[in-house]
Amino acid sequence: MAEVVEESFEAADLRGQTFEDTEFVRCRFDEAALEDAVSTAVTFTECTFDGAELTNSAHHRSAFLNCSFIRVGLRGVTWEGCKMTGSTFSECRTQPMTINGGDWSYVSLGAANLRGLDLTGVRFAEANLTGADLTGTQLRDADLRGARTGGIVLADADLRGARLEGFDPRTADLRGAHVDLEQAVAFGLTFGVVLD
Repeated sequence: MAEVVEESFEAADLRGQTFEDTEFVRCRFDEAALEDAVSTAVTFTECTFDGAELTNSAHHRSAFLNCSFIRVGLRGVTWEGCKMTGSTFSECRTQPMTINGGDWSYVSLGAANLRGLDLTGVRFAEANLTGADLTGTQLRDADLRGARTGGIVLADADLRGARLEGFDPRTADLRGAHVDLEQAVAFGLTFGVVLD
């Protein structure tokens, strides 16, 4: 695998580029044009994409480890089986976006607009989802163990089968959310109901 270390691609025109079997370490892609770019089995470690445009790009089995995405255009982006551990997303344009599986543990998505996405089976363990809007989102079999979820909006979301250890339903908007029996019992106990 080729390795690129501490290179600057700031404001570069990388539209439609294909990246494969490469590791980028502490590289800067700030303000870069990455529309329609494709990455396959690429690792980005501690890279910054602040102000970049990733519209309609596709990422397959790639890893973005401890990367920064601030004010990034993510409309139409596909993340397929990607590992996003420790990355930070802030003020990004995320609609519509596709996430097919993958590991988003320790990711910061505070206040993100994730409305209506299909996040079935995605791992969000220990992620920061504080204030995120997941209205109508599919979270079946997702892993949210230990995630920070204060102020999260899960109205009309499907949580059936999701792992919710550490989740406090008292700090979330759950109006119309779909839960399974085990989750309903756990939520009821949190609110102090007595099960007879």
